[in-house]
Amino acid sequence: MKTVTAASALVISGLLSGPALAETWDMPMAYPASNYHTENAQIFADAVKACTGGALEITIHANGSLFKGDEIKRAVQLGEAPIGERLLSAHANENPLFAYDSVPFLATSFEASEKLAEAAAPVLAKLLATQNLTLLYSVPWPPQGLYFSKPVETPEDMKGVKFRAYNATTAKVAELTGMVPTQIEAADLKQALATGVVSAMISSGSTGVDESVWEDMTNFYDVKAWLPRNTVFVNTDAFNALSDAEKTCLTDEAAKAQTRGAEKAEELAGGFVKTLADNGMTVGAPSAAISAKLEEVGKTMTADWLKATGDDGKAIVDAYEAQ
Repeated sequence: MKTVTAASALVISGLLSGPALAETWDMPMAYPASNYHTENAQIFADAVKACTGGALEITIHANGSLFKGDEIKRAVQLGEAPIGERLLSAHANENPLFAYDSVPFLATSFEASEKLAEAAAPVLAKLLATQNLTLLYSVPWPPQGLYFSKPVETPEDMKGVKFRAYNATTAKVAELTGMVPTQIEAADLKQALATGVVSAMISSGSTGVDESVWEDMTNFYDVKAWLPRNTVFVNTDAFNALSDAEKTCLTDEAAKAQTRGAEKAEELAGGFVKTLADNGMTVGAPSAAISAKLEEVGKTMTADWLKATGDDGKAIVDAYEAQ
């Protein structure tokens, strides 16, 4: 079996005495092993193993090799994997609260992203708990910019462009700017760009470097739309089957992983954009006309999100703005 289930762990603990048996948890992740999110999770896994004296070992499965990105959350909910990482905003169609980190122009810096995550944590944890998931930590991507396979100077230039969407927010951005959204997971992005399935996207400099997008795209506009966050969560039954000491190890190392990951993202952000330019992409700020259009889009989408999320969404924004 790939994992030790919560039920079997309870049976074992009830039948055996003496030292606890070592347990291995598979951790599916959607991004390459070289991505800083994955590297951060590996440090987290190593630290958990050390903290528990080897009683809990987490094995990282990168790049969608165990479960594809859109399968990870459900796999952890069902206990097919005890722990996983997912861009929760990709599940906004399930519940719009999952898109708290992707409301355009609400939080546009690393400091703001951390404040927003802190404000959202109680609401997000409550929502995840209803799905048998326990929130551990989240790490931001660098600010989102617009990539195109051609120069884009006016809103008219965007109309009809095939746009890579990875969640409901990005699909809505495409629709409000006249582009045509197509859902593409991270593991399939390179092929989609190479074959012309999409010719534009909104993403971080990190994704651009990971996928060597300069091979297929020409322009990057640093619009700093938002900082989406990858979230790590654990199956609640599996978490509850741990000893108190193991739970403490897991949550303590998760807190360290969130701080470490945010610091790494900020450290790398400027370098990612420089790498895009060094490889021949035209990098810069958007035109005044594009900025005005995006500001209009941001206001529309913020109002829509608050309407869709009701009191919970308002609680997040109020707590964020009060900091």
